[in-house]
Amino acid sequence: MNIIKEFSHESRCSYLKDAKQTMHYKVLDGCDEIWCQNLIERGYRRFGKMYFRPICSDCDECKSIKIDVNNFKFSKSHRRVMKKASFIKSYIQAPTMTKAHLSLFEKYHLYMKEKKGWEYNKTDPQNYYSSFVDGHNGFGYEVLYFDEDKLIGIDLIDVLQDGISSIYFYYDPDYVKYSLGKLSLLLQVKYAKEYKKDWIYLGYYVKDCPSLSYKSEYKPYLTLDGRPQDDEVFHYLDDI
Repeated sequence: MNIIKEFSHESRCSYLKDAKQTMHYKVLDGCDEIWCQNLIERGYRRFGKMYFRPICSDCDECKSIKIDVNNFKFSKSHRRVMKKASFIKSYIQAPTMTKAHLSLFEKYHLYMKEKKGWEYNKTDPQNYYSSFVDGHNGFGYEVLYFDEDKLIGIDLIDVLQDGISSIYFYYDPDYVKYSLGKLSLLLQVKYAKEYKKDWIYLGYYVKDCPSLSYKSEYKPYLTLDGRPQDDEVFHYLDDI
């Protein structure tokens, strides 16, 4: 594994209004599954070859969260979501990029701009490739969701030694009534149970950010204590 670049950058907070954030980045070439897990366990996220986490000096609202797969129980509500979407087929494979991917990605972000006021930039194939295809190194996958032969959702994940790390999910807004975001997470849990994985790493939980606060609904979960360095012992705490 080679460290191509390592740096920190301050910008407007992605999660909290009127706040700033400082993110630490590592751009890694040839990062294997073991090192990826080492970083994910310590609060990093992966987009392509880039690993990043917040290091804000005066704020710790971003909590790295993971679902306890072994003790997770599917509720009646969860089972209704899966039953309602039972006609949807899913396939897992190495990440790819097609016109259908880019078209769906564009449609989803235009919808989220209208619905939630997300910042919108036209989809750039190079940016998509560098974020979601490059750097998967044999442990990164995409789960494709289809209604017959129509692509309606894409879930990008890393399958690690002890769990699944959720990277990004996007879907066709025409299928919003099927709660595809919930469905994708529930199927991750189902997959993890089947393949004896202990955790679903869900990225960051931020209590006051609607796009991230939903994660606390998936119990039991643990949150990372602090920001341990790459060679430091880490600890997770019980439900907030």
